Amino acid sequence: MTAESVEQEFDVKRDRLVILASSLGTIFEWYDFFIYGTLAALLGRKFFQVESETLAFLLSLATFAVGFLVRPLGAILFGYLGDKVGRKYTFLVTITVMGLATAAIGLLPTYAQIGVAAPLILIGLRFAQGLALGGEYGGAAVYVAEHAPAHRRGFYTSWIQIAVVCGFLLSIIVVVSTTTIIGKEAFEAWGWRIPFLASLILLAISIWIRMKLNESPVFRAMKAAGTTAANPFVESFRERGNVGRILIALCIAAGFTVIWYNAQFYTLYFLQGAARVAEPDARLLVGAAVVVGAPSFIFFGWLSDKIGRKPVILTGFALTLVLLFPLYWLISAAANPALERAMTAHPVTIVTPEGCRYDPFADGQQGTCAETLEWFAANGLNYTRMPADVAEVEVLVADARIQGFQPEVFRTALGAAGYPESSDSGERQGWLVILAASVMTLLTGMTYGPAAAMLVELFPARIRYTSMSVPYHIGTGVFGGLLPLVSQYIVVSTGAVFGGLWYTFVIVTVAMLVTYFYLPETGGRDIGG
Repeated sequence: MTAESVEQEFDVKRDRLVILASSLGTIFEWYDFFIYGTLAALLGRKFFQVESETLAFLLSLATFAVGFLVRPLGAILFGYLGDKVGRKYTFLVTITVMGLATAAIGLLPTYAQIGVAAPLILIGLRFAQGLALGGEYGGAAVYVAEHAPAHRRGFYTSWIQIAVVCGFLLSIIVVVSTTTIIGKEAFEAWGWRIPFLASLILLAISIWIRMKLNESPVFRAMKAAGTTAANPFVESFRERGNVGRILIALCIAAGFTVIWYNAQFYTLYFLQGAARVAEPDARLLVGAAVVVGAPSFIFFGWLSDKIGRKPVILTGFALTLVLLFPLYWLISAAANPALERAMTAHPVTIVTPEGCRYDPFADGQQGTCAETLEWFAANGLNYTRMPADVAEVEVLVADARIQGFQPEVFRTALGAAGYPESSDSGERQGWLVILAASVMTLLTGMTYGPAAAMLVELFPARIRYTSMSVPYHIGTGVFGGLLPLVSQYIVVSTGAVFGGLWYTFVIVTVAMLVTYFYLPETGGRDIGG
């Protein structure tokens, strides 16, 4: 079967079903994956029995990262099956594994009930989720792209891209709705299990819809002609020029992923931590921003069909570098104006003696200096650390000079300097927070919206599932998955609430340079061979 005969198979009604089934399945699968990230702070308290709240949160984020770090293994395993067995049945398997692993988290006893076995089992279930997700995205993107006419491929596949965002949004909606219905205390006691168990309903719907699909026309053509790869993973690295394409895809995937995770997870954690916004309010603000910005995925996917993938993605990277820090400055000022005024008028300086060592991963700090740094980190307070020849740690705020570790005195001095305990919802400029976070989502749409079409077009059909999945999941799984952990580690280690943004800035800079110098324009390519 030739590429031309494959082109003749396009059918509008069928293609709508393809987009609907693939997008819904992707929404549900990413819902399963993101529900953990949405509840990371709560899960840290449930599954990690440590004295330090900062350490519990970091351990929760580390477990969150596990699901990302194993995604390349899932890409290898399911990419192999996708290129050998077919696109359809492979992502039927991935969604089943994801749904069952997510539901199992909802049934998992906590640390208080079974001890250290609880976090170990949780890590194992995150491992299963990561494996499943490693095969899902590539399968859905390839399946939709191989049904799409060349001049609408960016538009068709952009629905897969927006489905990922919708999965995150669905996780917030379910968490907020459940909390509202049963109350905050009940949700923290047992109601947090409901969003995980709800994945069984989503799993049933996904399987029912996807069973209605046929195999992609491109794969059927290869199967009939006997041109499928004997070993897709090996051939992906032996194919002439393919290693270079894999490296390009990896760098670009890392770039658009850290933008995407900033717009969702990092903004959520920033509001809860640095801006001291209550968890339910923070989820609503981020959720509203996602709703406002989500249509940009479809628009920029469509635009990439008109002017090319490269100009759209490159512009998104460049604008991110220009706007990243100003957007978070705006979010900080709008989310907690009183805190912003206090930090500007009375910045905190911590004078540390020689030999002061603060380890965010330690469960309990040694010495008053480390205990002081731990206290400020746990409370999300911005400070400047100044090493000096002093015998004891000193905290300077306004006219106060406090020696040693004195939490109550710290609170009194900070209160006198105008530092609020939490964000005042009456003074908060929620619309500005939503606007700034929506711009971050729009930047995600620019870089991520055209990405699926670009990745599919970059690789040959017989090794496409594997070749695009492996670099995509290394870029997103390793660099993106580590963003919450690394960024928060930078913040709590340095006391600079905006310091974690440098992780994103560096990776996006590399991605922009790779895009400019090495990414060929792929729009409109024949992907049948």
